[in-house]
Amino acid sequence: MAAFTSSLAEQLAPGLLERFLRYVRVSTQSSRESGLHPSTPAQLDLSRMLLEELNALGLKDTSIDDGGYVMGTLPANGADPATAPVIGLIAHVDTSPDAPGDGVEPIVHRAYDGAPIALPRGGTVLDPVTMPELATARGHDIVSSSGDTLLGADDKAGVAEIMTAIAHLAANPDLPRPNLRVGFTVDEEIGQGGLRFDVERFGARAAYTIDGSDLGELQDETFTAAEAELTIEGIEVHPGFATGKMVNALRLAAQVLAALPSDTLAPETTSEREGFIHAHEIVGSPARARVYFIVRDFEDDLLEQHVALLRRTAEDVLGKEPRASWRLDVRAQYPNMRDHLRATPEVVSHAEAALRAEGIEPVRTPIRGGTDGSLLSARGLPTPNLFTGGHEYHSVREWASLHEMAASAAAIVRLAEVWARA
Repeated sequence: MAAFTSSLAEQLAPGLLERFLRYVRVSTQSSRESGLHPSTPAQLDLSRMLLEELNALGLKDTSIDDGGYVMGTLPANGADPATAPVIGLIAHVDTSPDAPGDGVEPIVHRAYDGAPIALPRGGTVLDPVTMPELATARGHDIVSSSGDTLLGADDKAGVAEIMTAIAHLAANPDLPRPNLRVGFTVDEEIGQGGLRFDVERFGARAAYTIDGSDLGELQDETFTAAEAELTIEGIEVHPGFATGKMVNALRLAAQVLAALPSDTLAPETTSEREGFIHAHEIVGSPARARVYFIVRDFEDDLLEQHVALLRRTAEDVLGKEPRASWRLDVRAQYPNMRDHLRATPEVVSHAEAALRAEGIEPVRTPIRGGTDGSLLSARGLPTPNLFTGGHEYHSVREWASLHEMAASAAAIVRLAEVWARA
C-alpha cells in the first residue's frame, strides 16, 4: 500500500472517497447545443445537494442563483473576519459532453497492483503501458467508471476535495484560516462557467480552481481559446438524377478537413507549447454541413494566425465550387490567464508554500486547455489552478487516485494556513 503524502491526507481520505463516489453518481453533463443556462437542468441537482451540505457544515452567506452557481463562506478564525483576506476555492459541477456521462457506476480498485485493469463494460482497459500516469499509481486506491461512461473526476474530484477540506476546517476551529469563500460553477466544460460567475458578489481577493490533474500541478498559464463554426450550403438533388446538379456539402466539408495540416497544428501531433486547430464535430447532409472547430494557442498572435489559416483553407477549397456558399463564424472563448496573474505573484507563491507544507513539490506546467480561472482572472479575480488527482479526462478511461485526491484536500487545508499567517 502506497503511503499518503501526510497523516492529514490519510485522515481525510475516507470521507473524501465517500463524497466523491456520491457526487459522480449524479448526472451533470453540460450541453453545447441547448442554449439554456445552465445548459442542462441536471447540473442543478448537484448544485442543490452541495448547498445543503454547506449549510449543514455551518457556512455563512450560502446561496444558489438561478443559473446554479453555489456560494458560501467559512469565516476566518484567530482574526477579525472583517480584516482577514477573503480567499476563494472554486470547482465546477458539470462533466464533459465528449463521452457518455449518464449512469456512472464508480469502481474502487484497492491497492492497485500495476497491472492492466479490464473494466466490466465497453471493452475498456486501463493499461499503464499506454497511460504512464497509471504506472506511477502502484499501491494507490484508484477509482474508475465501469468502462462505458466517463467517471466525472473532472471536476467532481475538485468538488469533493473542497468540501472535504472545508468540513475538516469547520470541525477544527483551532486550525488557522482566512475567510474562505466557496464557489461551485456550472457549464465550465463548454467554456461558460466563468462568464456568469458573479465576481463582485463572491468578493474574494484571489481564488484557486481545483481542476488540474497530476499530483503537485500549480498552473498559472492556459491556452487562449477560440471556437469556429464552418457552415457550408450545398445543393440537394435526388441522387438518381444528381449528375451535374448536386453539390454535396458533406464532401466539401471533408475536403476542407483534408486540406488542413495533419502533421502539425492538430492535437494528436502537437505538445507542450504548440497550438492546434481541432475539428471535433461534423453534422449535416448534402444540402448543408457544419464543422465545429476549437482553435488553441498560448500566444494571441499565433491564435490569430491559426484562425486565418482555417479561413484561408476554407476559401481555397470552397472557392473552387461557386455553386456552394459558406461562412466561418469565430468566437473567443477564454484568454490565457498568465498576463492577468502577473500583478499578484503572492497568489501563486502562497500556493507553492502550501504544496511544500504538504510534502509535495510544485509542478509548474502550462495547461493545454482552460479553466474557469482563465475568464475569472481576466475579470479581475486572480485564479490559478491546482491539481485534483484525476486522469484521462473526457473519456471512458477516466480514473482518479484517492492518494492524490487526499493530497489535494490536505493542500487546501495547508493553503488556508498560509493565507491566515501571511
